[in-house]
Amino acid sequence: MEEIADVYARSLFEVAKEHGKLDVVRDQLGQVADAVADDRDLQTFFFSPYFSTAEKEEGLKKALVDVDPTVLNFLELLVEKHRMPAIMRIRRVFDQLWEHENKVLPVQITSAVSLDPEVVRQLGDRIGQQTGQRVELTADVQPDILGGIVLRVGNQILDASIRNRLEHLRRQVAKGAA
Repeated sequence: MEEIADVYARSLFEVAKEHGKLDVVRDQLGQVADAVADDRDLQTFFFSPYFSTAEKEEGLKKALVDVDPTVLNFLELLVEKHRMPAIMRIRRVFDQLWEHENKVLPVQITSAVSLDPEVVRQLGDRIGQQTGQRVELTADVQPDILGGIVLRVGNQILDASIRNRLEHLRRQVAKGAA
């Protein structure tokens, strides 16, 4: 299924890029994917074989107001080819392509306690300088990591949390006891 999502996302990306609509298509595709992901009734309607392609296309046209024709045509193609279940993966791949095109690097900092916004900004600035990319920074608090931070830069993870260290120590002790 990942290959299908990749092919569809790349095709949509190329068309959007060709027409200078990357941002519009990304936003609208994201809105549709979020709506489908969050609503069980929409999933049932678009993913179920009990509804015809014509019914699904009609539902799309009624639900989507002021949508870019590129997005509408793409969604109609997904319905026609019975590929709507891949919409969330398609959106994920499209977002990755968009980030690469715009040299945006997603960075997520997770800590056990809320960090000083200045520290978070400095971390983001330093990562941006080292990578030469514009950093899209998010900070998250998860008390269950106990302490330290988990830094996700793109698809790489640096886990300097106390929870990770304790887990590593537990595995070493378990290995030694065996």
